[in-house]
Amino acid sequence: MNHPHEYFDAVILGGGGAGMMCGMVAGQRGRKVLIIDHAKKLGGKILISGGGRCNFTNIGASAAQYVSENSHFCKSALSRFKPEDFVSLVKKHHIPFHEKKLGQLFCDRTAQDIVHLLKKECDLAGVKFLLDCKIFEVSRSSQDSTNHPDEHPHFVIQTSQGLFSSKSLVVATGGLSIPKIGATGFGYQIAQQFGLACVPRAPALDGFTLSDQTENPFRELAGLSADCDVSTPTRSFRENILFTHAGLSGPAALQASLHWQKGEPIWINFLPDHQCGAWLIERKKTGSRGLVKNLLSEILPGR
Repeated sequence: MNHPHEYFDAVILGGGGAGMMCGMVAGQRGRKVLIIDHAKKLGGKILISGGGRCNFTNIGASAAQYVSENSHFCKSALSRFKPEDFVSLVKKHHIPFHEKKLGQLFCDRTAQDIVHLLKKECDLAGVKFLLDCKIFEVSRSSQDSTNHPDEHPHFVIQTSQGLFSSKSLVVATGGLSIPKIGATGFGYQIAQQFGLACVPRAPALDGFTLSDQTENPFRELAGLSADCDVSTPTRSFRENILFTHAGLSGPAALQASLHWQKGEPIWINFLPDHQCGAWLIERKKTGSRGLVKNLLSEILPGR
């Protein structure tokens, strides 16, 4: 292996939201930073979030909304960088946005605005980018005085665009959630390589897919959204649910999936504001003589 041809204070693997935020702050603190990503575009997951408008923060975000084996990390992180801090950054770049229910903030125009914001802040901080760059090997090396300004061990990153070394290495490659936009398990491999503890992984915030699609009872309801209450054995969420060709999605299903374990039941109440039997009896008392399905169409979508 040849010697690394350029040294950085920090090399960040991953050009998504986390990688660019990290690069931006490190660069603002005077560090020489390189961000490497295997994709041809930055922020792939940002671009598809929020239906293409990027739900960039939530004004009510707190540690209570995060599931973690180390809850104190969330408290520390959120106390140092609050939702209003990012909102200030959005306003600085004159990006119009709006609030939806439950404090969710979305771009008025497109998620690309957030990618441009992060890229511009990185550029102003002197961060260098390498896109469409494959990483072949990451290793930890002893000091080489011919290439490095200090005597500490450093990381060596061998890529399709050359060799690089750094005092610090940040892995911000994301998880396995959306392979079609390039998500891989590379970050887990790096963690295991360097002996970091990894907890068992499971799908979360990803809705519910029915295993037997030939008997999907929701197939004809695909595209329909309904306000409902979705419950697991431990938590309950009141939000919209979205029927898909594969199963159930939408905010309520996504949140419930985070607290659901394989094999557990799921309860869905499509009339959370009504006691259905009592409501029908009351309608009968008022003289309604329609069929039950017609009466229910007053409070449920027709399909």
